[in-house]
Amino acid sequence: MQEDFEEEIDGSEEQELFEHFRVVVDKGQGLLRIDKYLMNRIENASRTKIQAAADAGSILVNEKPAKSSYKIKPFDVISIVLPTPPKDTEIVPENIPLNIIYEDNDVLLVNKVPGMVVHPGYNNVSGTLVNALAWHLQDVNFIKENNIRPGLVHRIDKNTSGILVIAKQEVAMTHLAKQFFDHSIERSYQALVWGDLKEDEGTITGYIGRSARDRKIFQLYDDPEKGKWSVTHYKVLERLDYVTLIECRLETGRTHQIRVHLKSIGHPIFSDNTYGGDYVVKGTTFTKYKQFVENCFALMPRQGLHAKSLGFIHPSTKKKVFFDSELPADFAAVMDKWRHYIQYMPMEEKEEKPAKDKATQKLMNLKK
Repeated sequence: MQEDFEEEIDGSEEQELFEHFRVVVDKGQGLLRIDKYLMNRIENASRTKIQAAADAGSILVNEKPAKSSYKIKPFDVISIVLPTPPKDTEIVPENIPLNIIYEDNDVLLVNKVPGMVVHPGYNNVSGTLVNALAWHLQDVNFIKENNIRPGLVHRIDKNTSGILVIAKQEVAMTHLAKQFFDHSIERSYQALVWGDLKEDEGTITGYIGRSARDRKIFQLYDDPEKGKWSVTHYKVLERLDYVTLIECRLETGRTHQIRVHLKSIGHPIFSDNTYGGDYVVKGTTFTKYKQFVENCFALMPRQGLHAKSLGFIHPSTKKKVFFDSELPADFAAVMDKWRHYIQYMPMEEKEEKPAKDKATQKLMNLKK
């Protein structure tokens, strides 16, 4: 069931696998290759598609991946899990420009602009990345056959910019989805966060689940019963006194993972209006400073988070490929403003201790 707030999917969400088919083999069934068996049980399923799903580990027998040559036995429980939910709506192709980084017969990589919703959802039925992909790839048979989510194997937030990979073939889709599911995809993000982190490198862990106070946001817990395990590694790239540019690398891909993790250690992402970064968290009491921060918010009215790079095993060549992207214009402009401000900050402002005002108290309350 689609959530009302699906347009805010995730700062980095692993691919969810959906069960499309499930059957218990009859007690009188003789030994038979599973690909042949499924061809006779699933409508419009070709042997090629079934074998591609098996190669990607998407066909399970008794909850374990099975090869297409596996011979079924009576009472085997067979299920097929795929990276797209069963179709429940149609996508209208729209001629929306895409920033394409790379494209071949198997994959397409785009650098998503901030503000673009990835997949149609509540209040976002058009103008999404998926609508644009349906147009750009309208001659690709696989895309036409998978209209609900054409080629999409992962997603990022509406207001997070950066790299996404799209599959153009059945085999590519299953292979990429399995890599996301296994956490073998290499992903790095750049985030502008409030405050000066004590350590140059660190790791944040915990269980991410929905907040008990607000179901539209997420929270970090110590209790495994309250969420899913999550791991983020970070490294400082640039210190600017009151804000810091960091790189984040993910071991897991939970909803809003980076945003939740950074808030949990007292360094919310700059301009993040969901997780406490859209007011003066660190800095001085100078009016000029407050106005400077407000100008930065106006320049980048969304969280300072960018999906910088993506590495994976190419589904056809089986070789490791790596793609990188530049920071979008709004993010780069805010970085330049901070560099200039810190460089020419008056001496009396540098000497003033960070202000403990209502904003700081608000952040402390959020962390409780």
